[in-house]
Amino acid sequence: MCFSYKPKFCSKKVIYTEMVIVLEIWVLISVLLYSLQTQVLVISQNLICDANDLTGLTGFMNGLESPIDGWLFTNSSSLESSSCCNWIGITCNISLGRIVRLELPNKRLSGNLSDSVSYLDHLRAFNLSNNFLKGPLPVSLFHLTYLEEVDLSSNEFDEVLPVTVNLPALQVLDVSDNNLRGSLQIGLCANSTRIRVLSFGGNYFTGSIPLQFEACNFLEHLSAASNYISGVIPDFLLTLPRLRELALENNEFTAFANRISNVSSGLVRLDVSSNRISGNLPDFFYMFPNIHYFSAHSNNLSGTIPPSLSNSQNISYLNLRNNSFDGSINLNCSMMVNLTSLNLGSNNFSGTLPANLATCRNLKAINVAKNNLIGQIPESFKNLQSLSYFSISNCSFSNLSTSLKILQHCPNLTVLVFTMNFYTERLPSDHSNLLFKSLKALVIANCRLTGSIPYWLNGLTQLQLLDLSWNDLTGMVPAYIGDFKFLFYLDLSSNSLSGEMPKSLTRLQSLISTDISLEEPSPDFSFFIWRNTSAGSGLQYNQIMSFPPKLDLSGNHLTGPIWPEFGNLKKLHSLYLGHNNLSGSIPSSLSGMRNIEILDFSYNSLTGTIPPTLVRLSFLSRFSVAYNNLTGIIPSGGQFWTFPNSSFEGNPGLCGVFFNNCEKNQLLKPQLPSEMNDEFPILRLLVIIGFGTGFLLAVLSLIVVPGIRGARKQNG
Repeated sequence: MCFSYKPKFCSKKVIYTEMVIVLEIWVLISVLLYSLQTQVLVISQNLICDANDLTGLTGFMNGLESPIDGWLFTNSSSLESSSCCNWIGITCNISLGRIVRLELPNKRLSGNLSDSVSYLDHLRAFNLSNNFLKGPLPVSLFHLTYLEEVDLSSNEFDEVLPVTVNLPALQVLDVSDNNLRGSLQIGLCANSTRIRVLSFGGNYFTGSIPLQFEACNFLEHLSAASNYISGVIPDFLLTLPRLRELALENNEFTAFANRISNVSSGLVRLDVSSNRISGNLPDFFYMFPNIHYFSAHSNNLSGTIPPSLSNSQNISYLNLRNNSFDGSINLNCSMMVNLTSLNLGSNNFSGTLPANLATCRNLKAINVAKNNLIGQIPESFKNLQSLSYFSISNCSFSNLSTSLKILQHCPNLTVLVFTMNFYTERLPSDHSNLLFKSLKALVIANCRLTGSIPYWLNGLTQLQLLDLSWNDLTGMVPAYIGDFKFLFYLDLSSNSLSGEMPKSLTRLQSLISTDISLEEPSPDFSFFIWRNTSAGSGLQYNQIMSFPPKLDLSGNHLTGPIWPEFGNLKKLHSLYLGHNNLSGSIPSSLSGMRNIEILDFSYNSLTGTIPPTLVRLSFLSRFSVAYNNLTGIIPSGGQFWTFPNSSFEGNPGLCGVFFNNCEKNQLLKPQLPSEMNDEFPILRLLVIIGFGTGFLLAVLSLIVVPGIRGARKQNG
């Protein structure tokens, strides 16, 4: 190298030599690294199974009902040749030469879990989730010294958890969604002091929360949801030092502990919904300064909302629906700055909607349905710029026109449910200039509203669900409804609408070919849709997208025909046209509604026959043409064998196998060629094949056979 203090005297040759040396060193290091990596890879690929591991895997395989793809066993005499570290789902530690991870989720495995897993004594992770394994859990699994993670969720394991547990390294145990029973294992945290996740949900566990769980000082997530655990929710469980999520919903708890400590908790999510908790909700939320999610719906809670909850700074999701809370709704929105979802439905709250609720500026979903609320929608609600879902159904609110004018200022409003309010008021007319740019679902049902369907609804270009049923609306069904590109659910039943059905309804794109996509603002908010049933009862849906694609115009005074173009609505599930004054025949083209499940044309003035083409509707489960003027033979085959006589009663001219007896001349009446073409394509094909075969045989007998005989004579 050039060590001169005067670089300019270093020759170019010396500098070039130095560069070559550096390059050679770099190449040598690269070669060595590549060689080392290759050797490690070869070692890992050729790593033979430890005898204990192979014994454990053999027993594991013998417990299954079918082999695992990629697992190949050699003869027992040559165990050293088995490279199980290359098998699917297996990870080995190269330095130890032992299996440390066995992970086979979602492999459709069935059978029992063998006790031979005890031979896998260096196992750190064991994951067999989402399979079909059954039987008891082996005791030996709960005595593996190095085991850190166990996931056996979503299988069919039954019986009880082992009584003794010795898993000193355990951090995660998930046995959710199985058929396990008995009490929760009391020794888990005593022997597994560093456990972070315990998930017992979706089983049949009984008893109470073990007192020994107080030792779970490292526990961050505990789920015992959807079991039969009862008793009191202990206070120590709420104050475990590292617990962040506690899921106790869908059990049989009856109360919170009477003694609540003053220790601050790190809980972020607490769910005690669907239990049997009664009495007042404890005023203990000051203990949970970080809580974001609290759900206690579907219990027997009463009294008022405790101050420590109504002043919670970090709460974002609050669900107290389906209880017996009473008094006024008193929330301090100046403190609840992070509240985004508020569900107080199905309680006994009274008074008016508080105007200060609008100061909860981040609110996206509000449900106060089925309470004793009165008055009007506060003017301040126009400031709820984030509001997406709003339901006040089954209350006693008034002044529909003003309510709509206020809420149209909420630019993100997507779902609006006004069912069973504003009794006998008039649906705002076209002069209201109402505009809801983002609205996708509008429900103003069972309000006995008067007036007609206004033209301002035409501006709801994003509308997917419209329900104005059980009102006293008059006039015609507007043709513009057929122009809604996204509408898949329309219910105008039980009104006094008249005139013909607009043919534009047969052009609803979402019922022809378009797939519907709606982002749910609050998936567990429910509201009621009223159907035209004899009892007048409603159906509850938890999500808008759980509504079946439907057209319901029943219970009106509509006249005219059933349009043949309804057959284009291939995605429609239900078509209700009963209890009207419709006339004409039932179009045979309705067989094009290949996803239809319900057809109701009862109580009209329809004539003609029931088209035999309807037997093609393989999903049809309910069908009624009762009380019309139909004649002829009831089609047989398909779903028609399953329909009761009440589906056809009130039509003296109808007959069928299980209905009125048909006369012989009706049964023997030849079908028209068009009917043959429509109904018997297979028979038509057989006739053509038979005719062709006969023609071919005739040609052979008249031409080919005499030729052969003549040739024979000449040869003779």
